[in-house]
Amino acid sequence: MTSPAAIHDQIINEVDTVLLGNEDIIEGLSISLLTQGHVLLEGVPGVAKTTIANLFARAAGIESTRIQLTPDLLPADITGTHIYRESTGEFELQKGPVFSNLVIADEINRATPKTQSALLEAMEERNVTIEGDTLPLPTPFMVVATQNPIEMEGTYQLPEAQRDRFQLKLTVELPDEETELALIDRFDSQPNLNPSQISQAITLEDLTAARSVVDQVHIAEEARHYLRDLIAATRTHSDVKHGGSPRATIALLKASKARAAIHGRNYVIPDDIKQLAMPVLRHRIVLSSESELADQTPDSIIEEILNSVTPPGSDSGTEFKAEDRTDTEIQNQLPH
Repeated sequence: MTSPAAIHDQIINEVDTVLLGNEDIIEGLSISLLTQGHVLLEGVPGVAKTTIANLFARAAGIESTRIQLTPDLLPADITGTHIYRESTGEFELQKGPVFSNLVIADEINRATPKTQSALLEAMEERNVTIEGDTLPLPTPFMVVATQNPIEMEGTYQLPEAQRDRFQLKLTVELPDEETELALIDRFDSQPNLNPSQISQAITLEDLTAARSVVDQVHIAEEARHYLRDLIAATRTHSDVKHGGSPRATIALLKASKARAAIHGRNYVIPDDIKQLAMPVLRHRIVLSSESELADQTPDSIIEEILNSVTPPGSDSGTEFKAEDRTDTEIQNQLPH
């Protein structure tokens, strides 16, 4: 099973046996897993942010660890340290919980900036330096961090450099009436239902092959310009102090290719880029002081930019030909 679409469907089906809804969150997690990205999950308490991450890890068949971040947590509690063994008279390396395929950093904004920065090297370089020794992290490696947007007392806002390391910021919303009623029925009939009861849906070999498929997804020149225009618009907007960086451009490119593959295409369409602009950019742009005082939000600015930048094929008499290829080797359809 090398098709990203088939892999995503298998993960969705497994997660759905425990938790209903949140298909867009699972799609975002799948996109980041396929493109070696990291995800920031934001939502009010009780919307199953940590449960979603646990379910996703189990369905994807990857090892996961959970770190409950608190103000008294030290960087060594995340990365690890050398411990003296009296029996041998030597120091022994004790690896921290960051040495896992999927690290769930719960309530990341409750940790101090010094502890938050312990994740920077791991997220960007996929290495950890412990007392001068640089150690590689396992493959795949992915950080899924959660934060609560309404309880800010005793929290430390993530610095811009830290936020920029997350490929996507996904908002976990409250369920609608129909979904919540279905959850009531499910947990009424199965009160002990939990993430440990779902099965592994894919293998590491499946994931590796699917990542290669995503890398081969084609993006036409018009779509490339549309992607770049969206990022550029965040840098020149009057209400934005700092717009998207080149890292944001690359993140949107990779995510768009993965979304195309998940939806069974080997080429990117403008809608892939448009759908992912919000989760890629909302945590990266920094608003001006005036716009913050006017109660503007990054989401409202991005929505305005999406409405102002014309996607290819939208002009009268123009047709976006997503399937035009410059490389004949890309003509083959995605494997299923």
